[in-house]
Amino acid sequence: MASKKTSRYAESGVDIDKANDFISLIKPMVSSTFRRGVLTDIGGFGGLFAIDNDKYPDPVLVSSTDGVGTKLKIAVLCNKHDTIGIDLVAMCVNDIIVCGAQPLFFLDYFSVGKLVTEIAADVVKGIAKGCEISKCSLIGGETAEMPGLYATGDYDIAGFVVGIASRKKLIDGSEIKVGDTIIGIASSGLHSNGYSLVRKICFEELGLSVEDQVEELGCTLGEELLRPTRIYTETLLNLSKNFNIRGAVHITGGGFIDNIPRILPNGCKAVIQNKSWEIPPIFDFLSKKGNVPEEEMFRTFNCGIGMAVIVNAKDADDIMMQLKALGESSYMIGKIVARKSKKTAQVEIKEIQRRRVSDSA
Repeated sequence: MASKKTSRYAESGVDIDKANDFISLIKPMVSSTFRRGVLTDIGGFGGLFAIDNDKYPDPVLVSSTDGVGTKLKIAVLCNKHDTIGIDLVAMCVNDIIVCGAQPLFFLDYFSVGKLVTEIAADVVKGIAKGCEISKCSLIGGETAEMPGLYATGDYDIAGFVVGIASRKKLIDGSEIKVGDTIIGIASSGLHSNGYSLVRKICFEELGLSVEDQVEELGCTLGEELLRPTRIYTETLLNLSKNFNIRGAVHITGGGFIDNIPRILPNGCKAVIQNKSWEIPPIFDFLSKKGNVPEEEMFRTFNCGIGMAVIVNAKDADDIMMQLKALGESSYMIGKIVARKSKKTAQVEIKEIQRRRVSDSA
């Protein structure tokens, strides 16, 4: 009787046996991410994680959820699915590391019209890689086969992360003061934001395909658009061990204009010297070919800065030295000034002489 029900369900488009086989396939990838604290293997109803109270006195849990937006369409067009999971983890963990939190565990949600095991396994491979980079355990997830809801080949993914910090180590922006320095840490490119505009410019207006070699980029369009989002967990945790980080900003959807004010006290304003860092070619390409105004570029894209930290000006040089030792490309990109009125914008973009990535970089 059970066999008949399963067979009829499979005829409707949902194959439980295939889903179970998929779980068996990804178990080694998932278990490779386990760190101290994980109490359960995947396959249960819930993932269990024990908190080390000795390591985190007065612990505060920090959580976030996110997806990767229409960058998924690029993965489908390129038929390359083993890095999009890195993006998923990055978009979540970068949002909690700005609070000073160490990621503990991650869960994913993968939904598709018809499960293709090889594609789903590649996605999970990327998620596991992202968890490895951020030292975060992948302790569970959900695979949902939903026929009729997605076009053939399409799927969606979402991620959920929980991290931890001692209350006294939280970074919340409350200590930001006039005179502080803003240090920008380089992105790998577009990361996972603005892809609806990117696709409109590249595919609809310019008529390009992901296989096209783009001279300005030095690679195919697909290679550029699929560059994984940087994960800044280890960098920020290392900095916070030695320095007082007064504020940290993940430059994600909303760019500089919308993200920096999220942590600024009302009496403070950020002045960004927008050409004080090396801007990857993809941003010039989109701005010029798509006729995107500069203000919109700074509100849509990271423009080459994936993470910004706000620090006491006297620490700035030492922090720059540590970032270099950590292998990061970093730049002093601005400062905090007094905000004269609540009607005044909290972010000002100022012009200085431009620097570009050289062709040999």
